[in-house]
Amino acid sequence: MKVIISQAGSAATSPDAFRTEKSAQPKAQGRDLLIKIAATGMNPVDTKVRTRMEQDTVLGWDAVGSVEETGSEVSNFSVGDRVFYAGDLTRPGTNSEYQLVDERLVALAPKTLDDAHAAAMPLTSITAWEALFTRLQFTPAKGANAGKSILIIGGAGGVGSIATQLAHWAGLTVFSTASRPDTIDWVKGRGADFILNHRHNLAKELRATGTEHVDAIFCTTQMERHWNAMAECIAPQGKIAFIDDPENPLDLTVFKPKSVSLHWEFMYTRSMFQTADMHKQGELLSNVAQLLDEKKLRSTCRLTYSGLNAENIRKMHIEQESGKMIGKQVLVF
Repeated sequence: MKVIISQAGSAATSPDAFRTEKSAQPKAQGRDLLIKIAATGMNPVDTKVRTRMEQDTVLGWDAVGSVEETGSEVSNFSVGDRVFYAGDLTRPGTNSEYQLVDERLVALAPKTLDDAHAAAMPLTSITAWEALFTRLQFTPAKGANAGKSILIIGGAGGVGSIATQLAHWAGLTVFSTASRPDTIDWVKGRGADFILNHRHNLAKELRATGTEHVDAIFCTTQMERHWNAMAECIAPQGKIAFIDDPENPLDLTVFKPKSVSLHWEFMYTRSMFQTADMHKQGELLSNVAQLLDEKKLRSTCRLTYSGLNAENIRKMHIEQESGKMIGKQVLVF
C-alpha cells in the first residue's frame, strides 16, 4: 500500500519533509478494523507532531473510509461499512491507503455527507464534544443549557467551528472570537450570538456586548495571550477548558479568587491509555453523525485536495501553519 512518510522535525517547505513509500498492508486482529481510506482531514496536531517527533512516521488522524477486514473480536462493524473516526496518536496515521483502528473509536459515517465533508469532522467533533459536555459539564441535548453562556476563543478554527455549532445547538449563548470579515461571517454562520475581536482585550470586548462574565470558556488557541483576560471574563466558580499548548509557565493564581476550575481536553487520552470508557468516542461520533444527517450541524470542510501524494500533504501542512485557517482542509484519495 502507498503511505506518505513525514520527516521528523522537518519544516513543511523542506523538499525532504514528505516522501511516498510502499508498505505492507496490515492485517486486522482483535478489536481492530482494517479501513480502506477514502479521505483524510488535516489538524493542528499534524504539524505539531511533525515538528516534535523523533523519528519519521505516517501522520494523519481524521478519516472516512470503508471496512475492508475485521478482527476476531470485532462486534459492531462488518466488511463494507462506511465509517469515520479520528484514530490513535500512538499508531500509524491516515496518510495511507489502509489503516488499522480500534472499533471503539469508530462510528458509521454520516449518510448525507460526501467523503470530503465527512472526513473533516471526527477529530474536531470529538474534541469539541468532550470539552463542552465532559470537561465543562454542559448537557448534550438541544436547548438544554438555555440561560448559560460560553466564550469560544478561536471560533473560526477547526475545533472552534464545531464547538460554536454544538454550543448553539445545546442552547448556550455563544460568544466566539474572530477578527477578519471572512472569519466573522464564518463564525456567525455557525451560530455565534456575539463576536469578540481577539486582537483586542477580550474582557473589554465582552463588556461592550453588555455582558460582564460568561459561565465557561473554551480556549482553542493563544492561551498565553488571553490568560489574564480569561480571568476577567470568567464568572465566579466558572469552568475553563484548554487544548492549546503554552510555551511558557503561567500563573494559575489569577483564577483563585473566583474558584475557577481548569480542564485540559486531549481527545487522544482514551486511546493512549486504553481507558474503560474508550467506547465513548465511537458513541459521540454516532451522535455527531446523526446531528449532521439531521442538518443540525454543518461540516466545517472548507478546502479540498485530490490525490494521496507527498506534494498535497506538503500543501496542507503549509496552509495549516499559515495562521489564517478557517474551518478544515481535506484530502480526497
